[in-house]
Amino acid sequence: MKKLKKLLSGVVIASAGLAMAGIAVAAAPSLTAKPVLSKLENPWDMAFLPDGEMFFTEKCHGLSVRLPSGKVNRLVGMKDTKGYADTMSDLFCDGQAGMNGVAVDPEFAKNRFVYVYSTSSKSNPQTNRVIRLKVNNDLTKVSDRTDIVDDIPYKTAASDHPFGSSGAHNGGRVRFNPGDGFLYVTTGDTHNGEVPQSPTRLGGKVLRIDRDGKAATGNKPPKGFDARIFTYGHRNPQGIAFRPGTNQPVTAENGPWHSDEVTVLSNGGNAGWDPRPNVGGRGDCPDAYCGYSPNQMGAMEPKKRAAFMPMTDTKTYPKAMKPAWNNENLSQGMSSGVFLSGKQWKDWDGKMVVGYMGIGIHGTPVGNRLDLLDISKNGLTSKRTTIPLPMPAGRFRSVVQGLDGNLYVATDEGEIYQIKPD
Repeated sequence: MKKLKKLLSGVVIASAGLAMAGIAVAAAPSLTAKPVLSKLENPWDMAFLPDGEMFFTEKCHGLSVRLPSGKVNRLVGMKDTKGYADTMSDLFCDGQAGMNGVAVDPEFAKNRFVYVYSTSSKSNPQTNRVIRLKVNNDLTKVSDRTDIVDDIPYKTAASDHPFGSSGAHNGGRVRFNPGDGFLYVTTGDTHNGEVPQSPTRLGGKVLRIDRDGKAATGNKPPKGFDARIFTYGHRNPQGIAFRPGTNQPVTAENGPWHSDEVTVLSNGGNAGWDPRPNVGGRGDCPDAYCGYSPNQMGAMEPKKRAAFMPMTDTKTYPKAMKPAWNNENLSQGMSSGVFLSGKQWKDWDGKMVVGYMGIGIHGTPVGNRLDLLDISKNGLTSKRTTIPLPMPAGRFRSVVQGLDGNLYVATDEGEIYQIKPD
């Protein structure tokens, strides 16, 4: 015991000495949490205004805004929803699809624009759309709907795959990059083997567009590709964030029963997901989609993982963007991601938080957590710390840093929490 006390005393004295010498001493913040909204229906995403107003989406309901007073104004609902100032009959919910991501225009004070990613029946076949809405001054109504992107694939029931129902692999995150001012949109492969590597189909991609939906200047997709494509060859990225200092875009992506991935993106890059039959030496697959074939659930056994289709296929695509983190070759439902910024986060400042929805094993959810990733400068490796939760674990669907500097977390169980560093 005396030796332990002496050791601890030495550590304290050494730390104090380093601080006096002007050398930073690593420290993690202590965390407190409180629910800011409860009893929601699958809250999917959040976006903030400078005075603390929070826009949020519920996948099967619509778009609302929470005022600093705690009052909620329900702005626009999907078909058959009640209690909203307006409804749009073409918007619907199905599986993973519905009203997903939300983003506030960087020039909101001037143009009042908010953007949502939602599934629509306006066209045949049905598609996902990026919809621009104008919010009135008192945040009670929206108007001037403009569908700035209307051709993002959605998985219909007619294309139902044995391993997923309609609406699956839907992507859906929308974020403005503070560095270039463009809107980035993540899309899923919809269980269609042709989509991720397709030059014209917008599934399995990250799009980079302006506020009118046109291709951002400076996009560098391969020749013959849709000019809106920033990166391609993705499976189901549900998160995108921008690294402080460089504003590099970084995705968080679901894996096929193995290897959730966080990837630092390069303009025009290929993420290396290609689930087509007869690619990379594989044969035919059910419904021409090899994303689960051979049955990759066996890849949950560590000794068998190497035999299964990789998330990033560097053998077929040697120049594919390599992940910074692969969740130790596990798939646990990685969803959203955000970089923390501010001195209040102490040693976590500049590091990335990613949320996991967990997977069910024998009826028990596994992997419901928040991870902190310290991504290397070259974007090829990461150090992971699991964040001690100051509230109950859940299916963490969205993580967003508010303009007040705190972290906000939405769970599929219907809660939105504020996590504050102390």
